[in-house]
This record gives sequence, structure tokens and C-alpha cells, in this order.
Amino acid sequence: MQGRNVRVRSSERGEFDCYRVAPRASAKVPAIVIASAVHGVNADVRAIADEFASRGAIAAAPDLFWRSIPGPLARDDDRTKQRSQPRLAKIRAGEADLADALAGLREEPLWNGRAAVMGLCYGGPYAILGPKRLGYDAGISCHGSQMLDYIGELEGLAQPVCIIWGDADHQAPAEVLAAYRGAAARMKNLELHVFPGVQHGYMMPEQRGSARRGDESFAARLELVRPADRPRARRRGGLLRLQGGLGRGRSARLREHLHRVHAEMPAHDDRGPGRAGLPGRLPGRSGRVRTRREIKGPVCV
Repeated sequence: MQGRNVRVRSSERGEFDCYRVAPRASAKVPAIVIASAVHGVNADVRAIADEFASRGAIAAAPDLFWRSIPGPLARDDDRTKQRSQPRLAKIRAGEADLADALAGLREEPLWNGRAAVMGLCYGGPYAILGPKRLGYDAGISCHGSQMLDYIGELEGLAQPVCIIWGDADHQAPAEVLAAYRGAAARMKNLELHVFPGVQHGYMMPEQRGSARRGDESFAARLELVRPADRPRARRRGGLLRLQGGLGRGRSARLREHLHRVHAEMPAHDDRGPGRAGLPGRLPGRSGRVRTRREIKGPVCV
């Protein structure tokens, strides 16, 4: 398994870079397309893609900023603001890139034709826009920003969407959380998770002090983004089920490992009334906990 940069043909003419990595697998698997933060496809995003591939999915991360200032930028580079504004227009332009990145997956012989989009920070709105009109089967937003501008896009959306924030995230103030809690309470296909003590940028390994902190580090983050293995009212769905299962032994080992990680995680505010429980049949918890894990890092929008 080795990641590589490929060139994706744009439907608007031209080409753009996309980091892509495929697992070692004998059967066809789904894909995760990562919509990055304003820093672009940097070491953090590539590390996340690599770890998804190590767990059996094709992962791709397109350069959403190729039209203006392409490539990854350092966290203290002020050009991140320049290339991400005006925000709504830039997000709109990036929709074509996410659709083109999805079409480019046809080059991968292992792809089974199903894909989820995972938006980080700036890329958060694509968790809704991807399944709404770009051809994706599911969407996940991790510490997404500007999300209140896209809550109306949830109307009429049938595919599963999972929105995840920490309650210490400056991009998720009270009015944003209230709006999404209301939407999650009335929509069976929308999951909302708000974790206490968790700040903005929790998915970024570099922001947490190192690219990797052992397997538990990514397993904890994977726990936050896997709406899997739960029978739904209208269909059986979920991120890991996109590949038709991980295989009984591998799936069981992953679930057992996630249960161990979950035992150390803080209690959390789940989606709404009557919807207790973490994704993947992990039970919701409340009250005293043994360890309070805080994930801290600099601003990442």
C-alpha cells in the first residue's frame, strides 16, 4: 500500500492533483474522498488517507484550491485566507472537483462503485453537498465550518450523513449546534455527535503532537466517523458497509478494538432524544468516566 499523486481531469477544463491510496485487498472495496481544510492536502490529510486505506478502503484527497493557490500550505501561511474566500463561492466551485474526483475513482480496479465524502473544517459542507447532488453515498463532517449556511441542503436528502463536533469547537457555537440538533431530531438519516472537551481540528494527527500516536489514536478518530453496522429504518447502511463488510474476522477485531478505545472516551451528547448510542452499536455512556481525553490543537478552518 503506497499513496501516490494522480492528475484528475476537470470537467471545467484542465487537471488538478489528487492524493490517492488503495489497500491491499482481493475483493472490491469502497472509497473515502477527503475534502481538506484550507491548508490543503498536507501531511495530516495524507496520513488520514493512508490509515483509511490500511483499514480496507480506497482513499482520495483532491486539491480543492488548484484554481488559485494550489498545493498544501503551512498553518501560519496567510494565503490560506486568500484562497478560501469568498467562502460560499469557493465551496460552490469545489463541488465540481469532488464530482470529478469521484469519477476518477473508476481508474481504480478495486473500487466497488460506492463512496463517502469526509469533509474536514473548510471541507465540512461537502458532507451534505456530496450525497445531495454530487453522487456520493454518504457524507461525514469532522469539525466542519460554515455549516449553518448549508443546513437547508439537508431537506430532501435521503443518504446518510454524520456531523461531528467537539463542544469546545469555536466553529460550532450554540446556535449552530441547536440548528443541527433540531435537524437530527427529525431526520433518521442524519447523525449528530458532540463530544465534550474536544476542540477544533481533532482529526489532524499533526495538531495533536505527532503524525501518529499509536493505533489507539486513529481508532479513536475512526470511532467518530464510522456510522456503521446499525440497521436503519429504511435500509441497512453505514460507512464500513459500503464495501459489503470487512470480513467477519477483521470486522470483529476492529469492533473489539473500538470497544476498548470507547471505554476511555468521555461521555457524549448524541444525536437527540431517543437516539442514544455511538455508531457501530457502541452503547452511549453518561455519568462518571475513567479518562477524560481532550484533543487540542491550533485553529484549522
